Amino acid sequence: MAADPATVLVTGASGFLGGRLVQMLAERGEAVRVLARATSDLGHMSQLQIQIVRGDLGDVAALTEAMRGVRVVYHCAACSTDWAAPATYLKANVTGTRNVLDVAVRAGSVERFLHVSTTDVYGYPQVPCDESAPMRDVGLSYNRTKIRGEEAVWRAHHERGLPVTVVRPATIYGPRGKDFVVEIASLLRQGMMMVIDGGRARGGFSYVDNVAAAMIAAAVSAAAAGRAYNLCDETGVTWREYTDALADALGYRRAWLAVPFSAAMALGSAMELPYRLLKITKRPLLTRHAVYLLGRSQEFPAGRAREDFGFAPRVSFAEGVALSAAWFRSGMRPGE
Repeated sequence: MAADPATVLVTGASGFLGGRLVQMLAERGEAVRVLARATSDLGHMSQLQIQIVRGDLGDVAALTEAMRGVRVVYHCAACSTDWAAPATYLKANVTGTRNVLDVAVRAGSVERFLHVSTTDVYGYPQVPCDESAPMRDVGLSYNRTKIRGEEAVWRAHHERGLPVTVVRPATIYGPRGKDFVVEIASLLRQGMMMVIDGGRARGGFSYVDNVAAAMIAAAVSAAAAGRAYNLCDETGVTWREYTDALADALGYRRAWLAVPFSAAMALGSAMELPYRLLKITKRPLLTRHAVYLLGRSQEFPAGRAREDFGFAPRVSFAEGVALSAAWFRSGMRPGE
């Protein structure tokens, strides 16, 4: 049976950002439909009145059913870990994105396709740039495939007339955040959290609710059509300040391991090599991707988002850390 008409479609709803976005959309009274794999845990939205279409980004029939009657698409699904097989990144970030775009074009009802990219597409520059900077491939699978996925979005816009908006969030944290809450908190608890160059690089921290609210605003903004936006709370908080705040909130010892950027990059490369050669899926203790994030400033300017659709983070850094720590202490984990 075909799904009933819905206002919006969210891919990646089982994930961190997509899951919070669905909750916020539903709270606003939107008719929400999600595309989720049969194995996806949607427990965090079990109380919401939403439509669920089971399938993945490679299932064109499921995508077609999910897209029927949809006005706005929020494409959040991606492989965003810092360690996975190249084919995994390619399937999710490039092929999957192309499939969603193709179905969205053919649906004929989509008024805005909002694509979640990343500031990683800039290639981890020494100085954070605005949206006029070109995308740069530095040889990391995540960086490379997110560039190719975003390029597919722009082709669909310019060649097929699909109305698109691209958002490029920096470091998203908050409850259910695996990378920057669960993993960092776990490393702090074990006394194994490392900071690069003393942790002085700015983290570009963006609380998940602030990012989701920006996405909702951008999707209905006429000014945002056909444009890309950095999303960053612009707090100026460094990695040292973030890890210290999280450690203090959790009652853990602050990070004491500090490594220079060049040494950390060499160590990450050395650790990756046997994992790559032996095709080990478990992530190494340190990766080059992680070194770039911890050692290069992620404080990408968000002035364009402020100007075009009034981006103004509502959750402060102090409140965001407190909420993240409270969630972690509750014993809940992603999917709950």
